[in-house]
Amino acid sequence: MSTVDNPREAGPYLYLLVTMVLFGSAFTSSKVVVGQLPHDVAAMLRFGGGAVILVLLLCLRPGSGRFSWRDLFLAGLVGLIGVFAYNFFFFWGISLAPAIDGSVIVPVLSPVLTTVVFLLTGREGASPPRVVGLVLGVAGAVVFFVGIGTGTFTGSRLFGDLIYLVAAACWAGYSIASKRVLSGMEPLRATTYATGVGALALVITAIPTLSTADWSTVRTSTWANVVFLAVGPTAVAYLFYYRALRTVSPVTATITMFSVPVFGTVSSVLFLGESFTLVQVIGAVITIAGALLAVTRANPRVSRSAR
Repeated sequence: MSTVDNPREAGPYLYLLVTMVLFGSAFTSSKVVVGQLPHDVAAMLRFGGGAVILVLLLCLRPGSGRFSWRDLFLAGLVGLIGVFAYNFFFFWGISLAPAIDGSVIVPVLSPVLTTVVFLLTGREGASPPRVVGLVLGVAGAVVFFVGIGTGTFTGSRLFGDLIYLVAAACWAGYSIASKRVLSGMEPLRATTYATGVGALALVITAIPTLSTADWSTVRTSTWANVVFLAVGPTAVAYLFYYRALRTVSPVTATITMFSVPVFGTVSSVLFLGESFTLVQVIGAVITIAGALLAVTRANPRVSRSAR
């Protein structure tokens, strides 16, 4: 039965689609926020607010009184990767480089890195198309970085794009680790614990910078973006991503991140007036094509036990 005929099978992919739309818009909103606030403070506000929303949802859910230190510990470790580390580097990178760069680097290279881990650990096969795809993905990334020099080149932009690479690695690790955590935990509880622990780490990191922020000059539109980031790309998107990961594999989940550059680019062009150089466009196309090859299984047949 196809996913169209069975809504239950289509559900995880709908969750992923909404998640990717929200992730794409997060680049633009985050760029607006770091324009007025330090990057670590912006990350703290986004995930501190998201954590509060998720805690309230968990408390309102029937059976919320059940608590396990083991669940908190496991989900918290994942949160340190996918919430704290990822967003620390994400907001750092977006404070230095255009949002449009991050909307290509992070979502495209995350599935490539996830696939590399699965290939190296023997959890998936290394077919010739996948190897070619990985090579193309790396080559496209090199072309993309070279393309920076043909446009508005600054040392901070190049450094910011390198920071985006670190964020992509964090997200790949988060996707892989989350699958194990979800095996014995409901999505809302896992998301709340992971986001709460990650947000707490972001708060601790931002404490030295809080006094340097000029709160009196923060515009109303900036606060509106903070609220949107906390509700949409954080509370809703992370919860939906966890729900999808209960059904699909980490590689499949990260494949859907190829749609993020579309949403992120459109948003950055419309609301921030950013643009690509021609060389960067070529590099992005090569990277996406290579990444699609890299994450595609050579043999689509799945064993009955795997199902």
